[in-house]
Amino acid sequence: MRTRNLIAGAALVLAACQPARTSSASGPQQLDPQAPVARMASGTITAGELDELVKADLRKMENEHQEKVYEARRSALESLVVKRLVEAKAKGENLTAEEYAQREVLKKVGEPTDEEIRNLYDRAAAGGEKLPPLDKVKPEIARFIKQQKGREVAMAWYEELKKEAKVEILLPAWEPPKVQIAAVGPARGPSAAPVTIVEFSDFECPFCVRAEATVKDLLAAYPEKIRLVYRDFPLPNHKQAPKAAEASHCADDQGKYWEMHAKLFAADGKLAPTDLKGYAREIGLDGPRFDRCLESGEKAKVVESHRKAGDEAGVTGTPAFFINGRLISGAQPLENFKAIVDKELGIRK
Repeated sequence: MRTRNLIAGAALVLAACQPARTSSASGPQQLDPQAPVARMASGTITAGELDELVKADLRKMENEHQEKVYEARRSALESLVVKRLVEAKAKGENLTAEEYAQREVLKKVGEPTDEEIRNLYDRAAAGGEKLPPLDKVKPEIARFIKQQKGREVAMAWYEELKKEAKVEILLPAWEPPKVQIAAVGPARGPSAAPVTIVEFSDFECPFCVRAEATVKDLLAAYPEKIRLVYRDFPLPNHKQAPKAAEASHCADDQGKYWEMHAKLFAADGKLAPTDLKGYAREIGLDGPRFDRCLESGEKAKVVESHRKAGDEAGVTGTPAFFINGRLISGAQPLENFKAIVDKELGIRK
């Protein structure tokens, strides 16, 4: 392990090399919406038409870029904190930072045992790797294990230094930019709630099924503080999802949207039209009326309007939640949702 790496301590794990980037000082290229960007015998294509087509993709790329900028700053900050802490410790003992880091980290890294080496070798062999005899690769395996232990020790050491120095990271946490999105769709919770969550989801998506419990817990944690609006975003590879979404709106016509919503998410993927009709009867709907609605396809335009709104907001997968306009993607832990809700409510932890 090189001493210059040791000085970074836990930054070995936390920091990542960032490729050099170039950008225009004037920002993104601006185009006149009326300006033609292509001409053909049948007419022209304007910049406005082009921008409308790529609007969602551009928003997603911009958000990703801003998040990477934040991650680069946070990673550099962690490295700088480590550097300052190590330098201060080394100065007190008349050592260079490199010497001090080497002493403190390497002295805590023991030599790998024969059992550890054998276990790693056996796991690699069981995974299908073709390996030379153990005695031929034992030194290489030992070095690898020692390097891994060094990283773990460096992380623990860094945390000790931070605690001792009472380090506070004051860089604000990353916050996705707010997106203006219409809260249109089946809703629960008071209309005047200070927090509105617009959820784009898919009844055939296993991650959406998993997120349902989290959403339920979130609403229970903030009574009267959250309004949840559900919008459909059936994914292209989920062939039953569009019709399932239509079924929910057919149930809504009879005042039982959320009962059908719960049935569909508990259906374990059984979302064929015959299944949907059966669920309608289980929740007490007028069966023939529901069947006519489902078979006519009259709700397809409602589902498509939700999906289009998701596209325009930059949704690329489900579930996607906009908490007062701030996007949180995927079936994330409850605490991640609560962190954003608390911020919107002005709750300090």
